[in-house]
Amino acid sequence: MGSEKRIKNEIRKFQELDEAKVSAEKKLDELIHLLDNSKLDSDSIEKLHIKFNEAIERKSLSLQDLDEFKKLDDNSLSRLEKADDLEKLLSKYKLDSNDSSRMISADKGSGISLMILAVLLILLGFAMVIMPAPPYFEMFTIFYFSQNDGVTLMDLIALVIIFTGVYLFFNSLNNLKRTNPHG
Repeated sequence: MGSEKRIKNEIRKFQELDEAKVSAEKKLDELIHLLDNSKLDSDSIEKLHIKFNEAIERKSLSLQDLDEFKKLDDNSLSRLEKADDLEKLLSKYKLDSNDSSRMISADKGSGISLMILAVLLILLGFAMVIMPAPPYFEMFTIFYFSQNDGVTLMDLIALVIIFTGVYLFFNSLNNLKRTNPHG
């Protein structure tokens, strides 16, 4: 019985949020109608424009504001300190789904670009190993297989580039899975 009442309260809260959106749209339509029918001079219109833009900027959060939430990833803090910090941040910033989705898409974008960079590093390393290089670019041979073949310093540098690319690829793949466990 108590869970049904709680569910009804949650539904009512969502309905109130939806009504608030409709109310804001109605008020905006009323404002547009008033501006269309008014005889304001350009200075008054400019003042209204500035005031409206300031109100919009106060309402919307930027990604720089959300960087404060990333400070909670610090492992040196205890769980209690993290909870206190999270409580302070949530009371300071009013987050909505649009803000969080922007942050998630920015993280995904950086992860995907890092994966592309990693694949390019892997391809570059393999190209350095497979493609023949001129003798002056081979530098010197570290280990000889035969009189004319061996492992050169360039091959070792290429292997370091390949391993770096593989590390970056799996690290960014792991970060993408951690940020979106269901996708």
